[in-house]
Amino acid sequence: MKVLAFAATNSRQSINKQLVQAAGDIIKSDLDPSADIEVIDLNDYEMPIYSIDRENEGGIPEEAKRFFDKIGSADAVIVSYAEHNGTYTAAFKNVFDWASRINMKVFQDKPQVALSASMGPGGAASVLNSATGSAGFFGADIRGSLSVGPFGEKFDTEAGKLVDETLNQSLREALAALVEDRTSSEKAA
Repeated sequence: MKVLAFAATNSRQSINKQLVQAAGDIIKSDLDPSADIEVIDLNDYEMPIYSIDRENEGGIPEEAKRFFDKIGSADAVIVSYAEHNGTYTAAFKNVFDWASRINMKVFQDKPQVALSASMGPGGAASVLNSATGSAGFFGADIRGSLSVGPFGEKFDTEAGKLVDETLNQSLREALAALVEDRTSSEKAA
């Protein structure tokens, strides 16, 4: 099983990146030791701000094609959404906008666990609600979602894991839905 994971932000010190790495660790250690977890960094897909004029003049950038292909080659996707002023980060929105010009179903019907984290008590729930609410339009098959906040109280950055047992159990259940689905499909084939 190949899982693509990323934080929907360009922050190099992102708490959302820590959360997707922890999710990948749970899959590898507890759910599917043979899984291939690839954590990508949106900074590797930086492009000019999307506009129809830029697209008409130069086409779709290679970075958008690479991002889209990464999703296409995965069996499942884990995204942790950072929240800027109640919505997506500009970095994610730009990568997403460019990729949607390849195909509106950016997530290509892949099963997905959608996460969010913030230092505040809201856990970036606003952006997570936006992401899960529109997921079907963009080809994301949401198998579970979880908002974590305040991150500093709920996550041990040194150990790289959630310390809130209720949140930890919810994350494991969401991730198990990704792994069980894939395991069931392989057995049926």
